[in-house]
Amino acid sequence: MTITRTRVDEHIEVVTVDAPPVNALTVAGWFDLADTVRAAGADPEVHVVVLRAEGRGFNAGVDIKEIQASSGYEALVGANRGCYAAFGAVYDCPVPVVAAVHGHCLGGGVGLVGNADVVVASDDATFGVPEVERGALGAATHLARLVPPHLMRTLYFTARTVTAAELQGFGSVYRVVPPSELGDAALDVAGSIAAKDTRVIRAAKEALNGIDTQDVHRSYRFEQGFTFELNLLGASDEARQAFLDEKGS
Repeated sequence: MTITRTRVDEHIEVVTVDAPPVNALTVAGWFDLADTVRAAGADPEVHVVVLRAEGRGFNAGVDIKEIQASSGYEALVGANRGCYAAFGAVYDCPVPVVAAVHGHCLGGGVGLVGNADVVVASDDATFGVPEVERGALGAATHLARLVPPHLMRTLYFTARTVTAAELQGFGSVYRVVPPSELGDAALDVAGSIAAKDTRVIRAAKEALNGIDTQDVHRSYRFEQGFTFELNLLGASDEARQAFLDEKGS
């Protein structure tokens, strides 16, 4: 697994996640992603960050195999804290974050995208939160930033996905393009932002976060508490193992 930073323009930093085969991140991966995004945003020469991924999809959430392979709750707590750190790093990044999404965007992927400032996607992108099928809760906070309330509940309870085109209809995805054009589309909007006075844009980012009606940090942490309860009840372990058995892992 690699998470890299690349300066593609004088003021645009691209953060790329590459964790084959599906970009499901380990505990260390989530913390590495958080550190990388924070480092990019802390650089005064960076005016905008583009978050993207290699491989079959943008992000498949946490590495369930890692959690099931560990004894006790250390990996579970680590995954929850890692997700919290990575989602928070995107939201609190001093400069705007543009998410460039292709393929699957599930669970933790929705957490990242929901906290981004601009979302562009390829026409093969799908978004969903399958947490209830994994015996966990989380990222409803971020899914609620992408779709209306009742649809969010329907998607959450059914674990169904929505397409990039559907999200564009709600205004949460800015552009939908063919996969071959995703990189250029992300850099196009990033370039438009980067050309502005970064002092003004940084102030705007802080101001927009400050007027959000939902405290995403508190809200997500509240959700995570129920995941711990479900683990104590045994429901989570059963669901995770059933998922791995179905996949033949």
